Amino acid sequence: MKPRLIHSFETKQSFRRLGVLFAILLCTIEVGQCERIKDIVDIQGIRSNPLRGAGLVVGLAGTGDSTLLSRQMLTNILRSSEELVLSPADLTGGNIAAVMVTAELGATAREGSRIDVDVSAIGDAKSLQGGMLLPTPLKGLDGQIYAVTIAAGVSIGGWAATGDKGSITKNHQTIGRIPGGAIVEKEETATFLETIGGFRFISLNLRNADFLTAERISQAINADYPNSTLVIDAGTIKVRVPNEITQVGIAGFINNITKSDVKVDTPAVVVVNERTGTIVVGENVGISAVAISQGSLVIKIKETEFVSQPIAPFSDAGTTARVPDTIIGVEEKDGYLIPVQRAVTVSDLAKTLNAIGATPTDLIAIFNALKVAGALQAKLVIM
Repeated sequence: MKPRLIHSFETKQSFRRLGVLFAILLCTIEVGQCERIKDIVDIQGIRSNPLRGAGLVVGLAGTGDSTLLSRQMLTNILRSSEELVLSPADLTGGNIAAVMVTAELGATAREGSRIDVDVSAIGDAKSLQGGMLLPTPLKGLDGQIYAVTIAAGVSIGGWAATGDKGSITKNHQTIGRIPGGAIVEKEETATFLETIGGFRFISLNLRNADFLTAERISQAINADYPNSTLVIDAGTIKVRVPNEITQVGIAGFINNITKSDVKVDTPAVVVVNERTGTIVVGENVGISAVAISQGSLVIKIKETEFVSQPIAPFSDAGTTARVPDTIIGVEEKDGYLIPVQRAVTVSDLAKTLNAIGATPTDLIAIFNALKVAGALQAKLVIM
């Protein structure tokens, strides 16, 4: 009996290897369209939390603000340090600037670790170049202090030069960044394990919800951990953690279920930004067989004036006057119907519309007309 059991076990292992090899071959057929699961999902519960605080930048070379807010903030700081300050009016000059300090407290940030901070002027400061941010407490939306900035220089990634008759600047001067500019004082522990009915679950949230992609992720995970996934909707997949995996092995388990490659299905969408003339066409967008006429109407209006000199025989009547005259010219370029065959790829669609010679403005009008006519087989999103 033992040889038969060993043979049966080896047979199952061989079939499993063949199944994994077949899955790899399926992905390599269109490897350019396969993505790792970890690149298209977020783990529910692992997220960052926003922090903010009002701070003061000092040491500016006359480019600070002149508001009462910055002087009052500096007055409060000096008073808390037991320095003698009579009133905000005693502080003059443009060497300080009131700023808003913001940061993101990551789920893995621990007490004592460093996080980056952004500094933005909230007064009428002209530039934060060369300034130093004073220590500032950063609070969460619950009002608790989670980090404190260190005294560090603000990097604006640019410069400014001013003369008597002109000035020149590079990049935005009133927003800066301090890499590692804050120390975490209180950490926010991420909770990504959910217990339901005595079983532990991890939820994967798709960044772009799609039922087909969610099903493919479920199948890829089930290949390694059979019957462990449940597709809740187009954007959520719950994965059951096997009982034999301890708390120490959770990190390895998450790595195993998110390292597989799956083919991402993209919806047929055309995004149009009329303000900038930007058009983005999705991969699966197609148009039905139609005929498109592209024509333009040019109207030219010219305002002129001429001198009117009335002449009447044997009469002194009439006066010389300037009379306005309007010349209107209408030029209509003949539009002609261009048959467009069914286009099933972005490349074919681009070639078809480029053959018409359409400009971005024309393309926006064409896509709108195609949608109304029912020939655009995609969702049209206008920003």
